[in-house]
Amino acid sequence: MSETQIAPLTLNIQYTKDLSFEVPGAPAIYTLLRQAPTVNINLDVQVQRLQDDAHVYEVTLTTRAEATHPAPAESGNGAEGGKDLTVFIADLSYAGVFTLTGIPDNQIEPVLLVECPRLLFPFARNILADVTRDGGFPPVMLGPVDFVGLWQARRAQDDGETIANA
Repeated sequence: MSETQIAPLTLNIQYTKDLSFEVPGAPAIYTLLRQAPTVNINLDVQVQRLQDDAHVYEVTLTTRAEATHPAPAESGNGAEGGKDLTVFIADLSYAGVFTLTGIPDNQIEPVLLVECPRLLFPFARNILADVTRDGGFPPVMLGPVDFVGLWQARRAQDDGETIANA
């Protein structure tokens, strides 16, 4: 007889937790742009345990895209010469509820901070591209993300803070 195998990682649901898009200088910013704005991307992963008696977690992939453009010498928009104008700000929190089954305790952290965001990322990337395009700008297309590298950097930072607080 064969036993029914349960998947070690189950994505129960995924959803847009928060989405914000603003163009602070509209409509004037559309006439000032002569080239594509510079877009800075910040990405973070947060995990929250939802059930104390089971391995059920909410994993949230938070992305912030902030586009800037050099201000003209006399912008008339309150920006001083030399400062960049904010073209748009897009904030997205995309989350999923995951159930972990039979994963060893020492593997839970990398699964939550690497594998789960990897599953959510294509959907968050698509939403960010759509919202920036719908806002009248070229779509922001996020490149591949090294979630292993992000996790390792977070661990190194946490280890450094632990040593500093000792």
